[in-house]
Amino acid sequence: MGKNNSGTRRIQPILWISTLYFAMGVPFVTINAVSGIMYKDMGVSDSQITFWTALVMFSWTLKPLWSPFLEIYKTKKFFVVATQFAIGILFALVALSLPMHDFFKYSIALFAVVAFCGATHDVVADGTYIGFLSNKEQAKYIGWQGAFYNLAKIISSGALVYVAGVLEKTKGVTHAWMIIMVIYALLFFALAIYHYLILPKEDKEVQKDEKTAGNVRAELLEVITSFFTKKKILWCILFIILYRFAEGFAIKIAPLFFKAPRTSGGLGLSTSDIGLIYGTYGSAAFILGSVLAGYFISARGLKKSLIWLCCAFNIPFVVYALLAYYQPIDLLPVGVAVVVEYFGYGFGFVGLMLYMMQQIAPGKHKTAHYAFATGIMNLGVMIPGMFSGMISDWIGYKMFFIWVLIATIPAFLVTLFVPFPYSENQKEEPIN
Repeated sequence: MGKNNSGTRRIQPILWISTLYFAMGVPFVTINAVSGIMYKDMGVSDSQITFWTALVMFSWTLKPLWSPFLEIYKTKKFFVVATQFAIGILFALVALSLPMHDFFKYSIALFAVVAFCGATHDVVADGTYIGFLSNKEQAKYIGWQGAFYNLAKIISSGALVYVAGVLEKTKGVTHAWMIIMVIYALLFFALAIYHYLILPKEDKEVQKDEKTAGNVRAELLEVITSFFTKKKILWCILFIILYRFAEGFAIKIAPLFFKAPRTSGGLGLSTSDIGLIYGTYGSAAFILGSVLAGYFISARGLKKSLIWLCCAFNIPFVVYALLAYYQPIDLLPVGVAVVVEYFGYGFGFVGLMLYMMQQIAPGKHKTAHYAFATGIMNLGVMIPGMFSGMISDWIGYKMFFIWVLIATIPAFLVTLFVPFPYSENQKEEPIN
């Protein structure tokens, strides 16, 4: 059982795991994918979209630097609620920035602050998950955690993009996306209120010792040092960077490829078509893949499952290469391709998350070290994402998605040799 569970475990974990990880996924998906569709609609170039929307996500890499402070001051519940309210306010400000002449400059700056709040939210959300659940429970709920995290992808890049496409026909592009940003704002206000009422709260009596700025800095240094001196940590870092490396290229370009005109090598889909494909075809496949992966890992163990999860995650990117080559006119083959990719994404993603929880995070600073791991993982997605637009502009969509397939090869190689410093049957006892 988790350590911080006195009087709070009467609430079923799924009631807060579902909404907490949905709230975690929305800012990431919105900046990483949805904002690209919005900016494409508003006339911004692919290279500018991919570079800046990837760069502002750097907060998800830097979040370990302030994660120790979050373990010292207030509670994780406090920071969850505070960051969700802040994200709601920021989305409202993004809506107000869109009619401005320099909308891209102002909105991307606001998205950078959303990213900072979202990264901070990730730290405390993961800390809540790790702190209140045992290893067995973590494995039990990992599929649901991944499903609801990526349900944000379905809702944001599916349902809300579809609504934006419909609204564009009557309200115009700018006002359509203003409405979508307001919906995001209202959603986060509602989530903040819900989590204020339902989230478990740790006992801060165990942290009564006074902290000064000096010993906080010393603790941060100790957190960083202890992370990078973990057993076989360099192999672990290489694994979490390369596992999603190809995704970093594909996820930025796929929606832009769907929307680009056929004369430019794209599929020429409307905004509502893109939302319909992701929201209808992809949703059931993704959630099914995420949930099944949790049970698959629970039955076989993570070590035996990991290479299969890597295959499920990376091989489906071949569907984008096929779409770029054949450029189908009908939505059905595009929908089938998205089903294949989303099922594989959902199935393979949870393996990486569980590996970081159980093979990298264990130790004195579990929350901070898990934040380090997820931050480094994000770096592996951010860097290829920054340059994906330049590469696709240079070689075209057909060759770009061939390049994505080549970029999957390192993931398979590193997964075959990834170390398991901790036994799967023991909480935190290193293997000799």
